[in-house]
Amino acid sequence: MAYECQKSTEVSKSIANCVEKSNSNTGHFEISASPLDCYPNKEILSSFSSKQLLCHDVLLNCRRSITDLPPALISEILSCLDPQELGIVSCVSRVLNSLATENSVWKEVYSDRWGLPTVPSPLGAGVSNEKSWKELFVEREYRCKIFLSRYRIDTLHGHTEAVRTVSLLASAKLIFTSGYDMIVRMWDMEDGLFIASSRPLGCTIRAVAADMKLLVAGGTDGFIQGWRAVEGLKHLFDLKGSEVPNTEFRIWEHEGPITSLALDPTRIYSGSWDMTVRIWDRSSLKCTNILRHGDWVWSLVPHDTTVASTSGSDVYVWDTNSGTLLTVIHSAHVGNTYSLARSHTGDFIFTGGEDGAMHMFEITGPKPEAKVFKVATWMPHSGPVYSLAFEFPWLVSASSDGRLSLVDVRKLLRTNRSSLRKNVSRVTNMDCNNVEPPQRMLHGFGPNLFSVDVGADRIVCGGEEGVVRIWNFSDALERERTARAMRGIRLENRMRRRKLQIEMSSKGGRTDQCSVAAKKNPMHVDRSGVWRSKHGKLKA
Repeated sequence: MAYECQKSTEVSKSIANCVEKSNSNTGHFEISASPLDCYPNKEILSSFSSKQLLCHDVLLNCRRSITDLPPALISEILSCLDPQELGIVSCVSRVLNSLATENSVWKEVYSDRWGLPTVPSPLGAGVSNEKSWKELFVEREYRCKIFLSRYRIDTLHGHTEAVRTVSLLASAKLIFTSGYDMIVRMWDMEDGLFIASSRPLGCTIRAVAADMKLLVAGGTDGFIQGWRAVEGLKHLFDLKGSEVPNTEFRIWEHEGPITSLALDPTRIYSGSWDMTVRIWDRSSLKCTNILRHGDWVWSLVPHDTTVASTSGSDVYVWDTNSGTLLTVIHSAHVGNTYSLARSHTGDFIFTGGEDGAMHMFEITGPKPEAKVFKVATWMPHSGPVYSLAFEFPWLVSASSDGRLSLVDVRKLLRTNRSSLRKNVSRVTNMDCNNVEPPQRMLHGFGPNLFSVDVGADRIVCGGEEGVVRIWNFSDALERERTARAMRGIRLENRMRRRKLQIEMSSKGGRTDQCSVAAKKNPMHVDRSGVWRSKHGKLKA
């Protein structure tokens, strides 16, 4: 580099001589011309007429730190670190703390894990829009830990028959449910109160999907019922259709029951027992592509320009623009592959099947040559896994055995940022045949849990008994915040006491001299309260 001398050995010897002369109380020293020959400009040497330099100046020029680099270069170096390493670096100095806090890594990792926030307060009440990406990341990462804490269960009653599908729209704090009673119901996520319901739609509703602009429901008669968000309406959607006209629509083309629905900013995706996945344009409501399968379609999850679907026991990954098949996972499960989930980056696919197993697959390589590897397997259930939901790092499953399992997939992933920029595997080296245990099981309810969703600090589930249950971990979050604040106060008090002890010990030898004198002349007292020295003389 430009600031390094090529003849580093000779310069090191000169520095050593400099230190020796400085230790012998010599204020100046003389350096021969040979160590300085590394400079290309010989006129620099002539400027030193006396050829004498101060020792500490030479040492100062040779001691280089990363903070001496240009800030842009430091930021580029820091962008190769993961969040944990970046947090450690930010504790080194104020300069690195400033550069690490403003680094784009926080935004990139946040987007990879949870996507960009869709509203100014993506994490709920109390989160300011003025927070940096680092603060948003730390807050969201902290929320991930509460699923191992205590919880309370909120029960929502209203459905008269089994609940087949639930959808949690955490950004709007809304829950949508439907099932055999043919009615779509909307609930408030915070207090669990019923908000509104649709008219009976004429058939069983097996799938519901929603975002901030659109709500869709799929029925066994092969139609898609939709509601557009109403600007200014507190709860976004007018399910009854009485307040604002022309916000409700219905589209037909499927020839069998619709089993799965999904939304992205420009498309609607629907899967059906007619063995097709249809892609619709959101604005025109026209079908733009049909992806044909060889068996019933059970589930689908889109990402960017691809969509993953399950048909029979196989898993397919399609290109949504051209409609071409990119890759197939044959016989992912023994029996049907009922459920499917996907990471926000689209690199990892999670499947649940009729055999009660859950698998994690990784997709690597460019689209035309994509390869699929099995990463891990879990066997937490004794019955079919009907539904999966994923929000980093938690994979949540619902089964016919009436239990929910929670799996933390963080330990299976590499944290090295350099692997994120390449088409290489990002999983740890492990035997894919090993069966991983789940981190937590939630059980004690009736059989046949058909649908589950997860968001922020809640898990929502519906099943055969017609009751919607919410596992609410928000109280645990408040308790953890209080405990963290108390730990910070205790640490601050401990550091203050330590600082006072250091100041007292550095004040001088007066206190030490008094203690030494007290040890040399110990005093004793009898029961009458008279003090005596070691020689027996009375002391007043």
